[in-house]
Amino acid sequence: PGLWALSRRTVANAFSVGLFSAMLPIPFQMIVAAFGAWLLRCNLPLSVGLVWITNPLTMPLIFYGNYRLGAWLMNTPAREAPARISTRWIADRMADILPALALGSVVSAIIFAIVGNVIIRLVWRWHISRSWKLRAMRRRQARLDRED
Repeated sequence: PGLWALSRRTVANAFSVGLFSAMLPIPFQMIVAAFGAWLLRCNLPLSVGLVWITNPLTMPLIFYGNYRLGAWLMNTPAREAPARISTRWIADRMADILPALALGSVVSAIIFAIVGNVIIRLVWRWHISRSWKLRAMRRRQARLDRED
């Protein structure tokens, strides 16, 4: 039904699902996005594709930002990252990092999901409105051309 459809609702909800899943620091984000798309009956390929916002290049920045947000929300000082982060450094500090990372990730996931949904709905509405206006102008112009 809606899993492959391109409508304002299915696309906006797919953005919500995809962005929400992308912000979570978990493995198998694509499976989470696919399940979310199935639950909400929104566009499956778009939901799964948006997960790739967090890719090997962007993941460290996004998750570090989520960690900083979580630390700020918990009112705890964030650990400064060394110039070169290693898996050893992360493993040694996981117990300290995880609560803030989890909180920041969930909060940013909710924010990005809502903002993404609203932006898609506004852009979609603007595009449709613009298309109607352009169509009306073309029809008016065609009538004027026929009268001449």
